[in-house]
Amino acid sequence: MLIKGRARLDRRTKNLVKRLRKNDIAIIDHDDIDEVAANSLIDIRPQMIINTQASITGKYPAKGAYKILKAGIPILDEVGEEIFDEVREGSLLIVRDEEVYSGNRKITEGRQLTLEDVDHKWKEANENAKAQLDHFVENTLEYAKKEKDILLGNLEVPPLQTPILGRHVLIVVRGSSYKEDLRAINSYIQEEDPVLIGVDGGADALLEFGLKPDIIVGDMDSVSDEALQSGAEIVVHAYANGNAPGLQRVEDMGLSALIFPMPGTSEDVAMVLAWEYGASLLVAVGTHSNMIDFLEKGRPGMGSTFLVRMKVGSILVDARGVSQLYQQSLPRKYLLQLFIAALVPIITVLMISPATQPFFRIISLQLKLLFSM
Repeated sequence: MLIKGRARLDRRTKNLVKRLRKNDIAIIDHDDIDEVAANSLIDIRPQMIINTQASITGKYPAKGAYKILKAGIPILDEVGEEIFDEVREGSLLIVRDEEVYSGNRKITEGRQLTLEDVDHKWKEANENAKAQLDHFVENTLEYAKKEKDILLGNLEVPPLQTPILGRHVLIVVRGSSYKEDLRAINSYIQEEDPVLIGVDGGADALLEFGLKPDIIVGDMDSVSDEALQSGAEIVVHAYANGNAPGLQRVEDMGLSALIFPMPGTSEDVAMVLAWEYGASLLVAVGTHSNMIDFLEKGRPGMGSTFLVRMKVGSILVDARGVSQLYQQSLPRKYLLQLFIAALVPIITVLMISPATQPFFRIISLQLKLLFSM
């Protein structure tokens, strides 16, 4: 293996993809690459990914490394964090087999990850699943005990200007399969015209599909300036004590924002907002709802999410996986059957019509002469 390319490096993958270009070499610091990060890298298609960590550790069945390798992008694993001190942004790198060079100088070496390695780690993860699940449940219950009084009680919600009462609300998080699911429910969005809430990068996901968010909720760490300047109402998710680190960024841009102190995740905040303002239906796209989602997110429990879904569950519809459940394109055999079915009445009408009977007689005579019948 011999690969040459310009280095783009960042310890946060979601920041790196903003600068990464096709044919670059991406240098990341990301153990157990999650599916969302993998999709963002695959969309850009760098020549190679160099990871200081193990792209899949075997703690749980992380899907990112598998998706990247299946997309044909090689991964050089566990090269060590020193590469961030040795390589500058934009410098030309050469990867020869499992060694990384800058000119003739060897910088570091790692281990090329293969699909067989991923398969082995998945088997290891399945063996560890019970212990992971036990630990996760304990943490979830611990979070739930701490947060139940706040989340299930009367919350002081910020004064929104967007009318929500009696309307459908679409909450978009840039999570797993959000693109496919948004595409699958496009007709619903056009017909129902729901209130559009983007959770951090979910606001950019809406813009990708030509949709303007009505409200942006989050800690403002992964939403673009373009989305923040789109005219949407901005609600900064603050800690339960009122501290809102994301507010500074919004104010530096000269924008106004509301603050909502609440434990849990920003998508929990979005759901509670819609519920408290009287939404008739909540449709969630890309949200986190299971153990793997939360382990990928780096959170050991989902107590707040469990409680919030108990609170809003009567009006909540999770659109996750709709794209797999409902395929808009028909299989070819069905299209062929429809075509033949449409031809039958047309041919029948033509054959019995006085105006076309001479034409069919000529065709019949030509066939008889051709085959000497």
